[in-house]
Amino acid sequence: MTKPSPSSPVARWDRDDIESRVAYVFDRKMRVRAERGPYTARTNAEVIRQLHRLFAAEGFGGVQITNLARMTGGASKEQFAFTLVHDGSAAPERLVLRMDPTMGIVETCRGREAQILMAVAGTVTVPPVRFVDADGIHLGQPGLITAFVAGVTKPTDAAIQGVSGVGIQFGKWASILAPQFVGNLARLHLFDWRAAHLPDFDPPAPGTTQAALRQVNWWARVWAQDLVESLPVITLAERWLRENAPVCMKPVLVHGDYRVGNFMFEEPSGRISAILDWELAHIGDFHDDLAWSLQKLFLRRDEHGEPLVCSLLPRDEYLARYTAATGNKIDPDVLHYYEVLNAWKCAVLALSTGCYAARAGQSHQDLVLTWVAFTGPVFMDQIVELIRGAR
Repeated sequence: MTKPSPSSPVARWDRDDIESRVAYVFDRKMRVRAERGPYTARTNAEVIRQLHRLFAAEGFGGVQITNLARMTGGASKEQFAFTLVHDGSAAPERLVLRMDPTMGIVETCRGREAQILMAVAGTVTVPPVRFVDADGIHLGQPGLITAFVAGVTKPTDAAIQGVSGVGIQFGKWASILAPQFVGNLARLHLFDWRAAHLPDFDPPAPGTTQAALRQVNWWARVWAQDLVESLPVITLAERWLRENAPVCMKPVLVHGDYRVGNFMFEEPSGRISAILDWELAHIGDFHDDLAWSLQKLFLRRDEHGEPLVCSLLPRDEYLARYTAATGNKIDPDVLHYYEVLNAWKCAVLALSTGCYAARAGQSHQDLVLTWVAFTGPVFMDQIVELIRGAR
């Protein structure tokens, strides 16, 4: 291969412009991969011992951990529900432990996730943070503990049981959930992240392409580290994304995985009780979140055959409601760019990290990750279609 000349775009790309904490997590992933063998499921007794170590470090006495149970769902983190009592507690509290396996479909930081949850509490409906062990010093693997939030991610009478929220039909609940779904996203994007305590986040410079290119660098690093098989479409898409990166004038707090399956609601009221899975949150372009929720994988047609964004409402209505709630003017070309970026990101997740973790036996969700791998060609087809349709 001919080495790019210093004046070529490839030579000028700064592939190392990645947030410092994100880069740290990537380095940690490679160390863990070299040091540990295949994943072995934790027993309840092991989890309880790990929790006792954490609570002892917190200075709690008289700790009692009961009713511990592994929770289903998700493709990245191990989750356990348990009840905690200690000398300083007024009453037993039901909590949720969210802990990294040896390797999941995505490698992220529990410290960043905790910071975001604490920052937006009161602005967006989120599970309250109780404890965090960002580097797994006490739990053995990085972990985050939140209060248990009541609710469901799909109607209890849903006929279809999809993976990670895919394929959910909301039926009568859609008209109740849709305004809340848009409203939570609007409040998030209007949130003043500059006044929040987010030490593990490095904001992109306003008026530059850094918001987009940092995301490209993030997922290009993932592809390079977790490569299973080289695919020309992935390389083509990365180059297109670098060459067409849009300027972001006013960075906002981006959820990063805002979609069906990542919010809980109560029955019978239909009130959204929590927005979940903040591990991919970052400071960037608001078009990023919109494009993520618009992906074909999260679409579901109603009884009349009309495609609904996240099984909730038509695309035009979704974007119109968002604009009305935020005052943010949506640029169709920028939105299209982030649709390409997010399809590429999903292909990277499915065809590199997910495949690698399943093949190496390093996840508790190897069957789910194998299923996710089959979505890779769907995303690659979408990438080609979107790039061809770019103006």
